[in-house]
Amino acid sequence: MATALEFQEMLRGAALRVTRPRVAVLRAVHAHPHADTDSIIGTVRTDLPKVSHQTVYDSLRVLTAAGLVRRIQPSGSVARYESRTGDNHHHVVCRSCGAIADVDCAVGDAPCLTASDDRGYLIDEAEVVYWGICSDCPT
Repeated sequence: MATALEFQEMLRGAALRVTRPRVAVLRAVHAHPHADTDSIIGTVRTDLPKVSHQTVYDSLRVLTAAGLVRRIQPSGSVARYESRTGDNHHHVVCRSCGAIADVDCAVGDAPCLTASDDRGYLIDEAEVVYWGICSDCPT
């Protein structure tokens, strides 16, 4: 995982002001892929016990807009955040326990943006979610 200095450089590279909450949120997302907001708040509060919910929400919004984190929300799930950005990978979700894992493109090269018929759209993102039962859950 990246160091505090590397997280600061990520923020500067995205033309964002470096703040302790932003660094802590970025660290939490990197440490816990696919974490929901409440989990991120809990993790951030281990470093910054008095950080507010709103500060974490604002940090997640800013980091997502800057492309430093990615927000996903599989159907029926709360929003989750991950640090793997820019490659337009996909996800597999367990119908039983809700576990989420990354999966690369099944066919072709990343970023998997070739639709069979783009209907004139300039496509810049595709979202594929595979659903099933993970190996940890009874079938």
